[in-house]
Amino acid sequence: MSEKGKYIPLNFTELDKETMASNSRKFLDRIKKRRTVRSFSQIDIPEEIIINAVKAAATAPNGANLQPWHFVIIKDIKLKSELRRLSEEKEAEFYSEHAPEEWLNDLKHLGTNEEKPFLEEAPYIIVVFEKKWDVLKDGKKKKLYYTKESVGIATGILITALHNSCLATLTYTPENMLFLNELLNRPKNEKPFLLVIAGLPKEGTRVPDITKKDFDEIAEII
Repeated sequence: MSEKGKYIPLNFTELDKETMASNSRKFLDRIKKRRTVRSFSQIDIPEEIIINAVKAAATAPNGANLQPWHFVIIKDIKLKSELRRLSEEKEAEFYSEHAPEEWLNDLKHLGTNEEKPFLEEAPYIIVVFEKKWDVLKDGKKKKLYYTKESVGIATGILITALHNSCLATLTYTPENMLFLNELLNRPKNEKPFLLVIAGLPKEGTRVPDITKKDFDEIAEII
C-alpha cells in the first residue's frame, strides 16, 4: 500500500469516442455470453489463470485501501471431497427442513438441490472471505470500512476475469458457511462471502433458457 500522502501520476489511456463506444459494445457482447455452469470438466487448466484472476480481483476499489479480503484457492482433491461432503450435509438439512416453499418454487426451473458434484468436478474452487476487521502485528484489532461492498466488487471483477480467460464459473454459497473457517483454517475475523467454482464446462453442457430484463426495467437516465 502507498505511504500516507504519497501520490503518483495516473496511468490512464485516453481514447477517441468512437473507439470507446466500440470497446463498450465488444465488452457487452462478450460478457452477455457469460452463463452460470453447474457441470464442469475435470480437465486441468493453468494455475496462472486463476492466480491472475485473483490478482485482478484484488485491484477492486475498497474502503481506505485496507483490502478487506482473503482468497483461498482449492485444488486439492481430498479437500474438495471434504468440502462437498460438508456442503451437502448442510444443504440436505436446509432443503428438507428450512427452505421456504417460495424459494423452492423459484428454483424448480433451475433444477438445483442438495447435491453439489461440481465441488469435486471443477479443477478450482476459490473461496472468498470478507475480513470484518484486521489484526495488527501487536494483536490489536484494526477497523475496516465498507467490507461487504468492497468484497462484492472484488468478486465481480474475479468472475469477469475468469470469463475473460474463457473459463466457466458458478457462484455458490453453502448453507451456514462458517464451517469453511475450520475447514480452511481461517481466523475468526474472516467471514465466508462466496465460493467461485471455475473450470471448463463439461462437454454437452446445457444451461437454462432464460432472459435478462431490458435496460428500461433496470435503469433510467435522468
